[in-house]
Amino acid sequence: QVQLVESGGGLVQTGGSLRLSCAASGRTFSSFAMGWFRQAPGKEREFAAAINWDAVETYYADSVKGRFTVSRDYAKNTVDLQMNGLKPEDTAVYYCAAKKGLVTTTPTSYDYWGQGTQVTVSS
Repeated sequence: QVQLVESGGGLVQTGGSLRLSCAASGRTFSSFAMGWFRQAPGKEREFAAAINWDAVETYYADSVKGRFTVSRDYAKNTVDLQMNGLKPEDTAVYYCAAKKGLVTTTPTSYDYWGQGTQVTVSS
């Protein structure tokens, strides 16, 4: 069992930065692929970024590539999402998710989810 808790959301102006953090419980954290997804009002949950179990490979949606960076800290059992150059279209609830095996971009393939943290970017 893995429990995930996100933090770091908030209100920021266009062009600003935020750093989201996902704290994971469970001794098997290091074996899970971790993903960040987001869901805007009235839209489906979409992939934003992910990192595989050994942190060698990272993956990004085209919409965030070059602006967002995902990383993980095995000592702290955390996965962070550094978001720079934020745009109003980045406004959404951001979710951290974990899955066994390789990274995928499909939300339904993830086994564990956090409660989400709101990110609002004002224009």
